[in-house]
Amino acid sequence: MTGNSQASIHPADAAGIASAAAALRAGGLVALPTETVYGLAARADSDDAVAAIYRAKGRPDFNPLIVHVEDLEQAGRLAVLDVRAEALAEAFWPGPLTLVLPRRAEAPLAAAVTAGLPTVALRCPAHPVMRAVLAAAGLPLAAPSANRSGAVSPTLAAHVAASLAGKLDLVLDGGACEAGIESTIVALRADGGWQVLRPGPITAAQIAVLLGGQSDVTMSAAGIEAPGQLASHYAPGKPVRLGAEAAQADEFHIGFGAVAGDVTLSASGDLAEAAARLYVVLHEAAAAAAPRIAVAPIPEDGIGLAINDRLRRAAA
Repeated sequence: MTGNSQASIHPADAAGIASAAAALRAGGLVALPTETVYGLAARADSDDAVAAIYRAKGRPDFNPLIVHVEDLEQAGRLAVLDVRAEALAEAFWPGPLTLVLPRRAEAPLAAAVTAGLPTVALRCPAHPVMRAVLAAAGLPLAAPSANRSGAVSPTLAAHVAASLAGKLDLVLDGGACEAGIESTIVALRADGGWQVLRPGPITAAQIAVLLGGQSDVTMSAAGIEAPGQLASHYAPGKPVRLGAEAAQADEFHIGFGAVAGDVTLSASGDLAEAAARLYVVLHEAAAAAAPRIAVAPIPEDGIGLAINDRLRRAAA
């Protein structure tokens, strides 16, 4: 049923959730809100359904997918959980943290989900709509961001409709995504170490409180272990110049703090607000008449690391 040209935006009420769950069980594609960005979901145990995600997004098949689970018990059927994984899940699940863990040999997952890797990326989302659909479908769901691969991620249902029209069965409208930036991805290494593969709302410092040590935050990778590691990603389709205190005549200026710009990520310099608005603002910049984009400096601390990671990839 995937690729319904009449796919439409549905309210995220009981009827919408039931329709989404039915479509997913039947092998369809459904866009769902999470607390980070909208996800393009399919049942993670179906080769055909997962292949439809790659086709709809135009996603490289070496780029693995995050599998969304209802709870820790469901996660344990897909991956080997050690005490570190359990501690992180206890602290941050449901929430915007993805764990890269050893995949169980018997895990009912489509091969393309892990892109041939021995690990699987798992997240237990906090958004009530996504959680309701997971419960109603009774299945783990592979769900990358609901946009064409490499483009600006969607934080509104309208973003999904504009990017993937005719390529999915329905969109559940859960309003604006709260965090507005993708989950933190952390890999737990066999030697007891850990590494942040993609910065996000949960900071390395927060993880270090539980696990000790210090992560080498991987801003890019020679080998792709998890989503969001491609050097060029989140692209608005125009040249992007970073660290711009002022704009040139042909630039749409994205401000922050004291730099007002044509539109601002946060006039008060609030990094959480900036993260929540990042993709909305990039969509606005992409639609503006100016052929180029300039972005004000963003502090490299806390969630600012994640914002700058996305901006660097957008500018790549």
